[in-house]
Order: sequence, then structure tokens, then C-alpha cells
Amino acid sequence: MPDTLSEITNLIEKHEKSLELLRYEVSKVLVGQEKLMNRLLTALICEGHVLLEGVPGIAKTTVVQTLAKAIGIQFKRISFTPDLLPADVIGTMVYNPKDGSFSPKKGPVFTNLLLADEINRAPAKVQSALLEAMQERRVTLGDDTYSLPSPFMVMATQNPIEQEGTYPLPEAQTDRFMFKCIVDLPPREDEKKIMARFTSLNKPEPETVLTADILIELRKVLDLVHCDEKVCDYILDIVFATREPSKFKLSELEKFITFGASPRATLFLNLAARANAMLNGRAYTTPQDVKDVAADVLRHRIIVTYEAEAEGITSADIVAKLLDTIPVP
Repeated sequence: MPDTLSEITNLIEKHEKSLELLRYEVSKVLVGQEKLMNRLLTALICEGHVLLEGVPGIAKTTVVQTLAKAIGIQFKRISFTPDLLPADVIGTMVYNPKDGSFSPKKGPVFTNLLLADEINRAPAKVQSALLEAMQERRVTLGDDTYSLPSPFMVMATQNPIEQEGTYPLPEAQTDRFMFKCIVDLPPREDEKKIMARFTSLNKPEPETVLTADILIELRKVLDLVHCDEKVCDYILDIVFATREPSKFKLSELEKFITFGASPRATLFLNLAARANAMLNGRAYTTPQDVKDVAADVLRHRIIVTYEAEAEGITSADIVAKLLDTIPVP
């Protein structure tokens, strides 16, 4: 494998065409939303899970389906409902009356890309069925443990929590998502393009331009992207400031934070920053790469106090304050 920055950069450039083809195919369906597209590509490179939040009707489900078609990997969808059971997600053991034995019936989680549609419409016990799969890439059925296919990613959609018929996701669940992306309503010009494109019988369909093997190769290239020690320290400063803001001259934030970000935030910030550098054709990470991805990595890991909610201060506001205050190396 290459070991110099120039050799690694050349290797990244070889994969740029594949990523650009993927962008093009997804853009046949996804209008605008360039930032969302970057986050999805970053998650694919890192094999990270993504939580998409937004009101109904803004193509959250469609973009995940389109991505799966353009990559050509195995794809399954679960529509989360209040009556869903954990066995409907991971599977169960089936009794064979002829010989008195049990055999596994694997659930839809055994796939490369799982779309958990409207994940917050199912109760916590069903959401928690994904915990082992998302963290350890395996599922336990009865006395046996089964590995999930590689790559394995969960892309979940949810409606804003204040909407009727929704359940809050457990903290252990949300922490396993690499990104939480807020999908906003499109601007007028983009919505005009959507209207022109999707009111015809001939709706655009993406072609398959990537394979699972290419995704695995991209993950190997990511391991070669350099992250300087100063950038690593910058990542640690950001994460530790969510836990002990007073040590970073941010004592005014203490009353707004119940719990700060977990160590997973450190890992995901590092991976996401390196992948962001890779998407920009670089073999090294800069502090700006960290800033670019910080909001989507941290917004669901910072638990705010009731006082913050009363004053209308969100976790995204806290992240913005951290990035403005913590010295950049």
C-alpha cells in the first residue's frame, strides 16, 4: 500500500470518478441537498449509520432507496410501526415439529443497507433490537450469533419528535448513528425542479455505478488518510468541551448541558473529518474538515437541560458556540 501523501492522493484520485458517478446518479432523483449528499457519501466510506430527520414528504426515504440502487448492494426496508416486534427486525428461532429442533429465520436486518423508515414510530424495545447489529455487526438468535453482511449500514428516517404518534429514540440508539442530518424543506427554485421532474410518468431512475467491493476498497483508502496530532487534539478539545465546558472558558454553557458527547463522538469526528478530506481529494485532514462535520456528528449526542429548552437553545447552538470559541490549531 502507498505510504507517502502524493501516492495516497493519487489513489484517492483514482476513486474520484466512481464517487462522481454516484453523485450524478443520485442527483437524478435528489434535487439540491448537496450537504446531505456529502454526508451520505461520508457515511458510506466510513460504514457509518445515518439518521435523517425532517417533516414528511421531503424525500428522506427516496434518497436512501436511490442510493442503494446506484450502489447495487443488497437493500431492505422496514416500516417501523407501533405494533412492530423485535423479531420482525432481527428474526427469530422457528420450531421444527418433525425433529423437535429450532432453526433460525433471519430478519430483514441481514442486508447491506437497511432502511429503518420512520424509526421513531415504534416503541423503544423495537428500536433497541438494532443495538447489537449497529455496533457489532452481528445478531444473536437463540444461543447462536450470526454475522451481518459486509458492508452493513443502517439509514433511518424519523419525523420531528413533537409530531403525533412518535417515540423518542433511546440515547444508546442515537449514539450509534454517526450522523444526524436535518433535512430541510427545499428552496423555491429546487421545488420547481422537483415539480417538473416528478409530475411526469417517466420518472428518473438511477443506474448502478458502484459495487460493495468498491465500498470496501474506499474504506481501506480512508485508513491511509493522515490526521495530524494537532487535529486529533482539536477533536478531543471539542468533545471534552461538551463534558466540561468551564475548562475551555465556556462556563456559561454548563447550565445548558445535561450530558456531553460520548467517546463515539471522538471516533466518528476523526473518521468523518478524514472522509471529508478524501471527498475533497486530499490525503490529509485539516481543522476545517472537523468543523464541516462537527454539527452532524454532535447534535444528537449532547443532551440539553430543561433550562436550555426553556430558552430555546438547541444542541446545534451549543456546537456552534464550541466551534467559535475553541482555538483552531
